[in-house]
Amino acid sequence: MLAKRVGDICQVYTQKASLRPLATISIIAAVDEETGPQLFKVDPAGHYFPYFATAAGAKESEATNFLEKKVNEFATYDADKAVQCAIAALQSVLNADFKATEIEAMLLSGESRCHMLTEAEIDSHLNILAEADA
Repeated sequence: MLAKRVGDICQVYTQKASLRPLATISIIAAVDEETGPQLFKVDPAGHYFPYFATAAGAKESEATNFLEKKVNEFATYDADKAVQCAIAALQSVLNADFKATEIEAMLLSGESRCHMLTEAEIDSHLNILAEADA
C-alpha cells in the first residue's frame, strides 16, 4: 500500500530534525484491485488515514466541516454529483464563484480509470450548481 510506504518514510525522517519535511501533507488517491478507489492523507509525522473525502491547506478545517455534513450522502452520489460536491465545497469555503478556467478536477473511478475533466465539463458542473442555487 502506497500510503503506508509514504507514511513509513515520513516517520523515519521525523526522527532526525534536519530531514523532516516542512509541514508537507500528501493526499494520495488510487484504485485498489480488491477494495476499489482509496483516498489517504499522509501528514509530516508519517500518520496516514483513509478518507471518503478530505482537504488540505489554508482552509482545511472549513472544507472538512463542509464535507462532513455531506458524508452520509456520498454512497448515493454518482460521478457527476461527486464532482459537483467538490466544486461546491471550494465555492463555499473560499466564498467565490469560479470560472471553468480557474478549477482543475480529476475523477478517479472504480474501473482503475483516471480522467482529468475538461473546461467544458467543469463549466457544465458550474452551470448545474448555479441553477441549483437560483
